[in-house]
Amino acid sequence: MAPLPDAATHKRANTPPTRRLVFILGDQLDRESAAFDGFDAATDAVFMAELSAESTYVWSSKVRSAVFLSAMRHFAQQALDDGLRIYYTRLDDPQAGVSLADELTRACAVLKPQSVVMVSPGEWRLREAFSTHPAAPELRADRHFLCAPDAFEAHAHGRKQLRMEYFYRAMRIRHGVLMDGDLPAGGKWNFDVENRKPFPASGPHTVPARHGFEPDAITREVIDLVNRNLAAHPGSLDAFDWPVTRTQALAALDDFLTHRLTRFGDHQDAMWTGQPWLYHSHLSSALNLKLLDPREVIARVEDAWRNGLAPLPAVEGFIRQILGWREYARGLYWRGMPGYLDANALDARQPLPAFYWSGATEMVCLAQSLGQTLAHGYAHHIQRLMVTGLYGLLLGIDPKALHGWYLAVYVDAIEWVEAPNTIGMALYADGGVMASKPYVATGRYIDRMSNYCKRCRFDPSRSTGDDACPFTTLYWQFLLRHQTRFARNPRMSLQLKNLARLDAATRMQIEARAETIRGNDGQPPRNTLKDLLT
Repeated sequence: MAPLPDAATHKRANTPPTRRLVFILGDQLDRESAAFDGFDAATDAVFMAELSAESTYVWSSKVRSAVFLSAMRHFAQQALDDGLRIYYTRLDDPQAGVSLADELTRACAVLKPQSVVMVSPGEWRLREAFSTHPAAPELRADRHFLCAPDAFEAHAHGRKQLRMEYFYRAMRIRHGVLMDGDLPAGGKWNFDVENRKPFPASGPHTVPARHGFEPDAITREVIDLVNRNLAAHPGSLDAFDWPVTRTQALAALDDFLTHRLTRFGDHQDAMWTGQPWLYHSHLSSALNLKLLDPREVIARVEDAWRNGLAPLPAVEGFIRQILGWREYARGLYWRGMPGYLDANALDARQPLPAFYWSGATEMVCLAQSLGQTLAHGYAHHIQRLMVTGLYGLLLGIDPKALHGWYLAVYVDAIEWVEAPNTIGMALYADGGVMASKPYVATGRYIDRMSNYCKRCRFDPSRSTGDDACPFTTLYWQFLLRHQTRFARNPRMSLQLKNLARLDAATRMQIEARAETIRGNDGQPPRNTLKDLLT
């Protein structure tokens, strides 16, 4: 396989002048995108660039970087094989610019295109960089999504509060998804209550093997490159098997529909030791790279129900994540930027604990969720919201610090979707823009939805003492710290009533232990004789 040509090839190969240069970013890997409208293979060219800055502006994990780089190279190689002119900057190119904007300037100096076009970037920082670039690129709308930012703004106009449920219903009606005439399929908009079952004590039913993809020559080259150039970054590539082409992404979709969709709904919130994949789809990275179109995914899932191949609660719960949460998060992101990233409504200042980068903690729920995150670049939504996110909320981690961690470690993390889910949903740092209440719970929630606590030395029912669960201790201190703020929030009334039952001595013990945890980099103290001897 010939190497992808770089821009300097233009000088050596006596290629024809470039009429239009199509600049494709790493999360825009869609040949049907607006960037290719009017493309003429005889006169136009495609430019793509790998830059270390995109892996270092947050400390991007090896897995996340490898997914992006491998998918980009496969996309470029396929375009080259299809007869398109491709110019490609590699991560280890010593002549590469510092930023993507710099690299576009360098490409234009060599290729001298009459015009530059690109789909509008999905991150604010990149959109701003290119909207004022000297090459004056034409920024075309990203039609991958089902709700454009101006359509979301129209939905939001005049509303005192924005809530995903009402947005989701409007999207169902607008796109005719899971509708029977004017009514929702099955007579209900939301089957969430049926989709919150824990596993029985015996654990999950037989979990289908993950449909992974053996690294080919391109991916193996990327793995070597990442291990060499980003050696200090977190995570491991030993088990890398993510889909990095459209063909693989379609195969992953088929596998989900065939083997896991039917059981997805019942246990989509459940967790189990040593089971990172369970019945989830693992399609979010392929969707966010644009290897899959959300419309085709939604249509395939709905067809599975209409053809009697999957139950409605599972299908509705899955579609809600794509048509509802995914589009809602993007709408909130663009509506709130650029200030959204600075939101800190609860004045959280605690630094990110070091163990978030290693998984080295006695708390089994966190060790499991962090360990699989670093190994695979993946954790499902409840592990993110109600384990790593909940601990960050209760501990009071600075929202920007935890935002940077989420953006760094997950293969599907792109700022438009990651930031609202972290800053708004997990941390309530936006003060209630995304969620109507902070999602706070004691360790008992984790005990109910997993077997983690059965293997942990901490007792989720206890808030004080050496064996008290840090989640439970920090939960009560969170309520003590913010009870005035949430006194008028009806969704917090029961929790605050329970707080009022704590006597003064218990409150003092909770405060003392919580501050000890906070002063110990988020780790529970090892202060018993048994601990000291182990």
